[in-house]
Amino acid sequence: MSQYLTLHEEPGQLRRPIIIMAFSGWNDAAESATTAARYLGQIWSSRPFARIDPEDFYHFGLSRPYVRFKPGSRTEREIVWPATEFSLAQPSELERDIVVGVAIEPHLKWRTYCAEVLELARRSRASLVLTLGALLAEVAHTRPIKLSGSSYDPELSARLGLRPTRYEGPTGIVGVLNVLCRDAGVPTASLWANVPHYVSGIENPRAALALVRRVLTLLNTEADLTDLREAAEQFDQNLGSIVAQNAKIQEYVSKLERKNPDEDDEPVAPEEPEASEVADAREGKDELPPSADLVAEIEQFLRQQRPPTA
Repeated sequence: MSQYLTLHEEPGQLRRPIIIMAFSGWNDAAESATTAARYLGQIWSSRPFARIDPEDFYHFGLSRPYVRFKPGSRTEREIVWPATEFSLAQPSELERDIVVGVAIEPHLKWRTYCAEVLELARRSRASLVLTLGALLAEVAHTRPIKLSGSSYDPELSARLGLRPTRYEGPTGIVGVLNVLCRDAGVPTASLWANVPHYVSGIENPRAALALVRRVLTLLNTEADLTDLREAAEQFDQNLGSIVAQNAKIQEYVSKLERKNPDEDDEPVAPEEPEASEVADAREGKDELPPSADLVAEIEQFLRQQRPPTA
């Protein structure tokens, strides 16, 4: 029996489940991956399925638990810990079940943590572990969201529209989990959205929408994405207002557009965020102006667009 993994029900009758995971933090630029994973968990009716206890995997001074009143009570409070929670959906229109896990990237014992995910995959007889991520890239928000990633299965890579990664360098829990899945013989793939680095401090629904659509393509199904699509359209409108009102931002975006023109043949992107690439963008290399001031201006503008609270 696992020391950390708790199953809320026996998984013996699941239909070739796919486990979809996303982690906030380093792997989650503009909260795009976790937003996409949570959205996928809400498309179909789902129920709690499993959890990984956080005690040995988190530094609670860095990822603090929070306190809240228990449902239905105004006097009794409870502690909510940063555990990894999995939900299970069994939509009749699909030929497989969907397990979605969203968590903060662990601080400690990554190999042990990944072993717990592999235990869940083994006990549920998962047909695939799919991780979602988002990286900061030197791209313009006016361009379509580019998706990159990797899989050790050429057929699966083709279905996801992925190309082999050439990335070497620091990695996050997503990269570790993918390698350990491969070593254990568990089918795995990783799907990443490229997020404009100058709007990194706010949630990016366009990137989340791109990830959700690609996962639905993999599942050979469709879903009503109206609310996420409308959020993406509002996001575009807000950024359009910023560009129209600020010549400095407009010039910066124009230079990014000239630097990365649209191409029919999508270039290979790294599996993980490349620190040098992001640093180059922030330092204004290749004659691009520094972006720190732009980030502050964009975030201030978007905050001003939010409706006042009662």
